[in-house]
Amino acid sequence: MFGLLGSGNLGNNVSMESVLRYLRTDHPEAIVDAMCLGPETVTGRYGIPAITMSWYQRYERTASGLPSIMLKLLGKAIDVFRTSWWVSRHDVVIVPGMGTMEASLPLKSWQLPYSFLLVCTSAKLFGTKVAFVSVGAGVVKRRATRILLDVSARLAFYRSYRDAPSLEFMRQRGVDTSRDHVYSDLAFGIPPLPCGPGEQGFVGVGVMGYRGGNDDRRQASAIRASYVATMKSFVRWLIDNDRRVLILVGDENEPDKLVSEEVLADIQAYRSDLEPGRVALKYTSSFAELMEEMAPVATVVATRFHTVVCALRLGKPVVSLGYAPKFKALLAKMSLAEFCQQAKNPDIDVMIAQFTELEKRQEELRQAIAEGNAVCERDVAAQFAELSTVLFAADGGR
Repeated sequence: MFGLLGSGNLGNNVSMESVLRYLRTDHPEAIVDAMCLGPETVTGRYGIPAITMSWYQRYERTASGLPSIMLKLLGKAIDVFRTSWWVSRHDVVIVPGMGTMEASLPLKSWQLPYSFLLVCTSAKLFGTKVAFVSVGAGVVKRRATRILLDVSARLAFYRSYRDAPSLEFMRQRGVDTSRDHVYSDLAFGIPPLPCGPGEQGFVGVGVMGYRGGNDDRRQASAIRASYVATMKSFVRWLIDNDRRVLILVGDENEPDKLVSEEVLADIQAYRSDLEPGRVALKYTSSFAELMEEMAPVATVVATRFHTVVCALRLGKPVVSLGYAPKFKALLAKMSLAEFCQQAKNPDIDVMIAQFTELEKRQEELRQAIAEGNAVCERDVAAQFAELSTVLFAADGGR
């Protein structure tokens, strides 16, 4: 396994969990390890050996100034040999899900894209099969980042995408997609927690430390301020209209936690008379924990992609404040396409109107979501069946 795993991103981790579940069920003889961003978490939580993606990681928290720059440069050279050695020891390297080929969130070319290039180049040299499995793709405007990602994609042995727009983006970027396929997000390979429709009027609000994408760095502070102001206004509206609110942090990173605490502090200051239980905040460290916390709510409004996926896995009608085409593609599959808007320029009036309509049609939408879940589950099963043929069968291959 290779990628931003164990780093606090619940979506990345659940994609790995889904592939691990498949390997342990269908290929119990497979010996699995990882090169990733959070090796201690991956080993401790999932029981597989893991090493860091980059040599420099050990100095990230202590080095600064000129020594930091020199160590980074040294690390990039050392990583050529570290990565080649690691890849050479494997028959297959799987990159499980994630927004691997997109830049909808900030992405630096010398970090993950450079690492992908090292893995894929080494794989070509040593005959290792690299599989990008149900990954996301999008427009990447920064030339260096795009080149590194596209070259890596071309060198890969196998590619599949989590939605049709991702495949189309890669085709437009000049990658031959004639043998690539589209399957659903790998999280649909994880069985949902059994739960009912939830308590009426109980709303889950999934927040994020959203600051725009890779091309929005100069406007990042303004984008964050606009997003946080809208979330505060929406939670105020929910409380003023007799809803109960659960603020959900669907990621382990500090920016998400800070936004959630800002939103909670705002509603507590705005309505100091609130009775206990009307608004609460829950942190989660895994997709399973997120499902458990979300289970009692009836409806969800969320920004992080895998918080939206979690709501759908539980059969909860959801409004998404998305930041990439993947949101619309997923909600369209669930007959919820009308309940999307952009996190970058959220409109509180539209948000309230969408949520009001969502609540009104809950029963109908839950049925549509159940049908969509069944389709996605079959999709992921088909994805894994193809992996067994292409990666592990004696006569598989391209």
